[in-house]
Amino acid sequence: MIKLVVPLMLLASSVLMAFAWLGHIRFRSRGFWVALLVSWFIVLPEYALNVSAMRLGHGVYSGGEAVYSAAQMAAINLCTGILCIALVSRFFLKERLNGYQISGFVLMALAIVLVVGE
Repeated sequence: MIKLVVPLMLLASSVLMAFAWLGHIRFRSRGFWVALLVSWFIVLPEYALNVSAMRLGHGVYSGGEAVYSAAQMAAINLCTGILCIALVSRFFLKERLNGYQISGFVLMALAIVLVVGE
């Protein structure tokens, strides 16, 4: 169960991070400080979710064996982050992704599959 929960928590964390990083760009009329504060309010629960997922996956809460290594969890986090950035860019900011960007994302995802694989 933990093997499924950890990636889902990291995915949720990445969704929040993508909006914290890029969401404010859509609201250009807002000032810098508003963008900064809203981003920070999004990042705080994102960080709590991320840290909880990492600790859960590494067996800190159960006192048992790690389900994932730190490198594997970092790879999952990067993969979900890349996916969320691409989706927020495309669907929230309405930016087109070109073939090079899509190819690069696919290659990064493949690299992460290799890292997480056993």
